[in-house]
Amino acid sequence: MKDLLFKKALFTASLLLLLIGAGMVYTLFDGALPAFDAFGFFKFIGSTAWDPHPDREAYGALPFIVGTLFTAFLALLIAIPFALPVALFTGVYYRGTKAAHIIGAIVDLLAGIPSIVYGLWGFYTLRPWIIESGFSTGGFGIFTSAVVLAIMIIPYASSLSAEFLSMVPNDLKEGAYSLGATRLDMIQQVVFPFAGSGIFASFILALGRALGETMAVTMLIGNTNNLPLSLTATGNTMASVIANQFGEADGLKLSALIAIAFLLFILTALINLAGKFIIKRFNQ
Repeated sequence: MKDLLFKKALFTASLLLLLIGAGMVYTLFDGALPAFDAFGFFKFIGSTAWDPHPDREAYGALPFIVGTLFTAFLALLIAIPFALPVALFTGVYYRGTKAAHIIGAIVDLLAGIPSIVYGLWGFYTLRPWIIESGFSTGGFGIFTSAVVLAIMIIPYASSLSAEFLSMVPNDLKEGAYSLGATRLDMIQQVVFPFAGSGIFASFILALGRALGETMAVTMLIGNTNNLPLSLTATGNTMASVIANQFGEADGLKLSALIAIAFLLFILTALINLAGKFIIKRFNQ
């Protein structure tokens, strides 16, 4: 009887989670319908217009979709060369040592810092440095936001990757050493093939966090509704435009912001599904 009750409790919890997800999708889609009806679904996605004037209201999501993808993928490209070495240090080379425990604790601490703290740090430290370097005269823009996002997701990705690296069985490592492999050979031929899918999943999760990041990006991207055509251009992401304008929006503009939230939900889900598909292909 206890086992049956426990099984039903697990099923109920799983079903409740599915219902919550379905309810979120329905609520967002229902709120977005006025915008989709007024502008058309594909026209709304492909339009660069953002004019809240009552006599000529026109809204489009393309600048914010481009801004989101630019910042998130650039942040991931910046993060990978730093996160992977940290994971190898704590999960393979110095696993179990005092140095690995100290660095691992610092990485976990950095992963839990609120995003607004990173945003403030970027505003008062990184932005003046970018202005002095001449890369961007205003210090705001896609590049500045991407750098802060990269710093945010490095601890997250490295911590998860280190966990997967530490799961590689010692028997496989010792077998490689017994055949004359160096540590580098062992990592290339044993560790990466065994933990590769997990490491890839770690970076997909880090990308998902970068896609939905709000406060840090809002403080650094410039918050303009223009289509960003360069790394130094200002812009908005899908999350930042909602954070900036949701409080004062109503009517069609409110529906347009909800539609952007719906598109962000779909975009994140598609990237996660693509990541899972690639992981399955790797594991075949």
